[in-house]
Amino acid sequence: MSETRGLTCIGCPMGCRLTVTLEAGAVTAVAGNTCRRGDAYARREVTAPTRVLTTTVRVTGGTAPTVPVKTLGEVPKELVLACARALRTVKAAAPVSAGDVVCRDILGTGVDVAAVGDVAGR
Repeated sequence: MSETRGLTCIGCPMGCRLTVTLEAGAVTAVAGNTCRRGDAYARREVTAPTRVLTTTVRVTGGTAPTVPVKTLGEVPKELVLACARALRTVKAAAPVSAGDVVCRDILGTGVDVAAVGDVAGR
C-alpha cells in the first residue's frame, strides 16, 4: 500500500511544494521539485530527518551572560530537544570567539557545537 506526503522544500530558495510517495517505508517517487536538491531533501526528510540547532550557552567571566551557538552539522530531528537541554548545562569561559567549539560530539551524534558570536572577558 502506498502513502503520499506533502512537503515544502528548503533545499534552495524556490520553496517547491513536494509530493513524496512511499511504499513500505521506502521512497519510490518525488514530484514537484525543480532541482536535484529537492529530490535529495525529500528523501532524507521522510526517512531520516535532521536539523541544525541554534541556541545560546552561558558564559562565565564575560561581558555578556550568553553566546549564540549552533551545531556544525545536522543532528537527528528526534534529538534536537535533548541536545538543547544538554546545552543548558554547558558553560563557556570568556573570552569566546566565533568558531570556538563549546561542546564536542553533542549526545554522541558526532556533531560539535560552536560559538557564532564573540564575548569578551571582563
